[in-house]
Amino acid sequence: MDSIHPGRYTAEVQGPFVVFIIGMRINRILAFARWLPVARAMRPMVEHLLAHRELGLLHAQAYAYWRGAALVQYWRSFEHLERFARDPALSHLDAWQRFNRAVGADGSVGIWHETYLVQAGQYECVYGNMPRFGLAAAGRHMKAVGARETAKRRLGREGEPAVPSYETP
Repeated sequence: MDSIHPGRYTAEVQGPFVVFIIGMRINRILAFARWLPVARAMRPMVEHLLAHRELGLLHAQAYAYWRGAALVQYWRSFEHLERFARDPALSHLDAWQRFNRAVGADGSVGIWHETYLVQAGQYECVYGNMPRFGLAAAGRHMKAVGARETAKRRLGREGEPAVPSYETP
C-alpha cells in the first residue's frame, strides 16, 4: 500500500500534458465471453507503457464502477497517446481490432474515452491525507501552502482560503 502523506498537497507537471480517460460498460452482464476480453486487455497495455516511459505515459489510475471499469491516464502529449493507439507494433491497435471483430455494434459491451489537452498552469488539484494519487503521481508532489494553498492561488489568481487550512507536517 502507498504511504499516506498527512496534510494538504498539490501537484505540478512541467509543460502541457494530456488527461485521457478510457472505460468500458458491461451492457449484458451474462455475456462474459464478450466483456471479459475487453476488461482483460487494458492491464497488459498499461504495464508495457509503465515499463517503457519513453512512450509517454506519465501515470495511470484504474477505477471500477457499477457495470464497468475506467482508467485515468496522464500523458506527456497527444502525439504520444496517438502514436501508442495506432502503432501496429504495440498492443492497443490489435486490441481495438479484436473488439471491433468480436463485439462491434452488438451492444453487449460499451467503450468510451475522453481526451483533455491541458496547457501548463491551466489545472489545479489538492490531496488531503492521501498517498500520491492522480496528477500528484504523474508529476511533482508538493505541499499545498502559500501560493499553492487555495484553488485560485494554484491557478495563479488572488484568493484567501474560505476555511482555514489545517497544518501540513
